[in-house]
Parts: sequence; structure tokens; C-alpha cells
Amino acid sequence: MTDADAVPDTEPREEEPTPLDLDEAAELTSRIIDNVERVIVGQPDAIEHILVTLFARGNLLLEDVPGVGKTMLARAVATSLDCSFNRVQFTPDLLPSDVTGVSVFNEKTREFEFQPGPVFGNVVLGDEINRAPPKTQAALLEVMSEQQVTVDGETYPVPDPFIVIATQNDVEPGRTYELPVAEVDRFTKKIRLGYPDEAEETELLGRLTGKHPIESLDPVASVEDVRRARETVAGVTVREPVRSYITRLAGYTRDHARLGVSPRGAIALVRTSQVRAVFEGRDYVIPDDVQTEAPTVWGHRVRTDTDVDGTAIVERALEEVAVE
Repeated sequence: MTDADAVPDTEPREEEPTPLDLDEAAELTSRIIDNVERVIVGQPDAIEHILVTLFARGNLLLEDVPGVGKTMLARAVATSLDCSFNRVQFTPDLLPSDVTGVSVFNEKTREFEFQPGPVFGNVVLGDEINRAPPKTQAALLEVMSEQQVTVDGETYPVPDPFIVIATQNDVEPGRTYELPVAEVDRFTKKIRLGYPDEAEETELLGRLTGKHPIESLDPVASVEDVRRARETVAGVTVREPVRSYITRLAGYTRDHARLGVSPRGAIALVRTSQVRAVFEGRDYVIPDDVQTEAPTVWGHRVRTDTDVDGTAIVERALEEVAVE
């Protein structure tokens, strides 16, 4: 970012953009996925999950072992969208102000001036977020849900569109901190990348014998394209039977787990189902959209008293709750 870009925009947001047509939205999605796949091999579903989250105005949690491409995936998506990308390396000594920014006294003006932190970007990568203590992780709570930061009583909006893509390492539990439930609930989706298969890894090694492909990656979409796609999603119809179906699914998780899906989680499923409908070329949501999105949207929100994974509860709900 330039110095000018670093100053938070406190002016009123511009008027809502014109929605894309369904065909335009589908073409935009395909264009971005194809471009990211120039860098990321064998992960079309993961790329799609990020776009679903972005168009649903949410945040994404990537959990996996080191070295499978989590950070590079986030960078490739940001580059493809021609938007600002900031990275925060979470460490045990990281302070909340290192994330959000801090007010600094200006000797010339004799006034405090806000110096924005790295959270002021379109795509913000929180790398290895669980290496920082809960106090620092909590610095993201407001911005993840309200797209704004409050420092010393002053509120500053972050750029629009905005998404936090956080990664966490799941192989060193003794050296990391568990994410607070309130923070986990603010992640629209949680996904894993997994290892590539033999053919994919062979292709990956061939691509990286010279310069890294991220160095030659060009944008294929603009920030305005994302805003227009979001307006398309917002116009997708979610009829009462579908809303009732989501409510019954949420109720099932609350009845069969220590901590079920929150109303925020239900809203997230509605929004991601709207995106899924757009990807399928429809301006209305059907139960199939809900069933496709539910595992990655709800699995991390459900907690049990046993070792049963939350995703298993969600899948059981999908099997046992009837579509009416």
C-alpha cells in the first residue's frame, strides 16, 4: 500500500454498485478460478470456497499442516482480484495494536493521529493465527463482524470489499493457543487443503523449477467486480421453506451437541447458499445449495463433549432433518 492508501477512509461509502447478471457472475468466478490455478495445483474446490466466502461477505479459516500452500492460495486470490493484500504473521509477542493500528502523537500538529495497522486491506491474511494469545486474536473480533476498527473511541471503516483469511497450524498443539469460540463463530467457513495426489505434486514440482508462477500472475478482476457480484448474491431469493429448513437444521445441532449453531451461523449458511445458487446460474436458493454449503459453514461451530467432530453432527442433521 502507498502512504495515501494507508490512511483509513472515513468518508461515507459510495452508492451500491450495479449487480452483475447471473451469466456475468458465473464467468467472473470461472475467470478467477482459472487464474489462481496457474499458481495453485489441484485445489479448485478450495479456491471456490474462498470465492463463496468473499461474495458472502465473510471470513475464511484454513487449517492444515505446514507447507501445503495456504499462504500462497490467499496471495494468488488477492492478486487475481487486483486488490490490496496485507499479511499479519501471528506470534506469541504480537500486540493487538500491531494488528489494528495505534494513535501516535504528532509533535508538529500537537494532536494524535491514527496509524492504521495491516488489517486495513481488502484481503488480510492472518498467518498461523493460533500462535498469538487470545488477547491479540480478539483484535480481529470487531473488524471480522462489522468491517470497522475502533481505537481510542474513534471508528475507522476498513476497505470494501474485506475478508480475513486466517491459517492455523494443527500439528503443534503445545505451542499454539486455541481460538476463542467467539472468534471461530466469525469465520464463515473452515476448510482444509490436504496433500496433493501424485500427479498434482509432480505438476507442482515442474512449475517451480524456475521462477514462482505468483511472480507473473496478473489480475483478472477488479474490486468493483467483487462489489457487483456481492450485489448479485444479495438479490438471490431465499423462500420461507428454505429458511425454515435451515432453522430446523440449526435446531438439530443445538439438540445434539454441547454447542450448536448460532444465529450468526444460520445467517452465514443463508448467504453462502445464495452464492452457491449464483454459481449454479439461479436467482433463488434450493435445499441442494444448503446441503452443499452446510458442512464447511457449520462444522467448526459445533462443539461436543466427546471426540465427535462437529462436521459429523452437521452431516447427521442433513441426513435426518427432512426437506419440507
